[in-house]
Amino acid sequence: MRTTIVLKTASVMAGLALVAACSGSPSADTPASSASAGDADAPATMDFWTWTTNVDKVVDIWNKQNPTQQVKVNKQAQGDEIITRLLTASKAGNAPCLVHAEYQALPVLVTNGVVTDLTATVDPVRSQFPEGTLALTSFGGKSFGIPQDVGPMMLYYRKDLFEKFGLEVPTTWDQFAEVARQLKQKDPKRSLTTFSAGDPGWFAGLAEQAGGNWWTNDADSWKVGINDEATKKMAGYWGGLVNDGTISGQPMYTPEWNAAMSDGSLLAWPSAVWGAGVLEGVAPSTKGKWAMAPMPQWNAGEQVTGFWGGSATAVSENCKTKPQAEKFATWLNTSPEAVQALVEEGGIYPAATAGQTGPALEKAPKMLPDDADFYDRASQIAQGARGFTWGPNVNVTYSTYTDEFQKAIQKKTDFAAALDQVQAASVADLEKQGFPVAK
Repeated sequence: MRTTIVLKTASVMAGLALVAACSGSPSADTPASSASAGDADAPATMDFWTWTTNVDKVVDIWNKQNPTQQVKVNKQAQGDEIITRLLTASKAGNAPCLVHAEYQALPVLVTNGVVTDLTATVDPVRSQFPEGTLALTSFGGKSFGIPQDVGPMMLYYRKDLFEKFGLEVPTTWDQFAEVARQLKQKDPKRSLTTFSAGDPGWFAGLAEQAGGNWWTNDADSWKVGINDEATKKMAGYWGGLVNDGTISGQPMYTPEWNAAMSDGSLLAWPSAVWGAGVLEGVAPSTKGKWAMAPMPQWNAGEQVTGFWGGSATAVSENCKTKPQAEKFATWLNTSPEAVQALVEEGGIYPAATAGQTGPALEKAPKMLPDDADFYDRASQIAQGARGFTWGPNVNVTYSTYTDEFQKAIQKKTDFAAALDQVQAASVADLEKQGFPVAK
């Protein structure tokens, strides 16, 4: 499962403070967009900091084919720990050549000058990725990573219980709300789904689908729109359902949530492509009872979704063999043999479109054995996924979201007002850090 990160530690906050006013633009510490000078085929030994499962088996393929260009895997913890280490290593001038980073973490690495501009490297392979995916690695019109895996969002639902209660699978969010009310009338002890204040990455994916754009950078300043019209509409929708008792407001990934997913107290879960694997872990007794459908739409007939999770491969500014590192990063995320190996060995859902329907994904997930075309449909869904530019203080946004929405759920207050608090805290933090912020 590829979940999102919450950068909250004091060490990361200290790292963010390094940027100051002189780093107001995500490209301020990076060179102009051009291919790295040097011979991409020259001998090199490159360190790769990553957490991808069994990635060493994938790298072995490269090393056997490129005996003079060896990549050494250095397994790292996911989340704030690897970011803290990268910030420290970069400041000391000894960051690894190759960096595995979740999309939310890239702005921190960009604004601190840790990773290099890969626009010229990405341009020749742009057609291999949906534009919505490429947007996840883009800042100020430049690309700073090659997408590795993505988490397009979709809807999982208990088909047996939908049939039992005579419920139709919703295709719009208006229908979703109506189905939730129908279920409550038929069985007050059950809820269609839950809204989780503990999962800001989930909420961000819903905002992406709704058309939100939380951060925008024009190379001179940041514009923050966490409480933009699209996100407020989405937040208000969910707040109405929670506050009137139509759906649950319990957090995900707790023993209580696990039990509800197993015993049918919850019938649906807006999640991501990796959600099928989560179901296998939290509700194994329900194998064969789940099905997948595209996310309900805000406007009937559309095919839009957001992302929950995912990561990219970047190249550090400290790297003395950038052309070779860029060559490897491109191979890892676009060559058929590497992408297939990442799926088979690492269990990822690849960002490259061609890899989303390869032989490694022909079988349905174990929990959805009847969904033989699961990955074909997932690939179609991924084509309509939209991301937005992430800002350099996602940690503050995420932690404030959790605090404010927990209070809103407990007190049954307006979710839109909670969103205003997230906006205010995010802007205040950027200004405190010294970033120019457009009003």
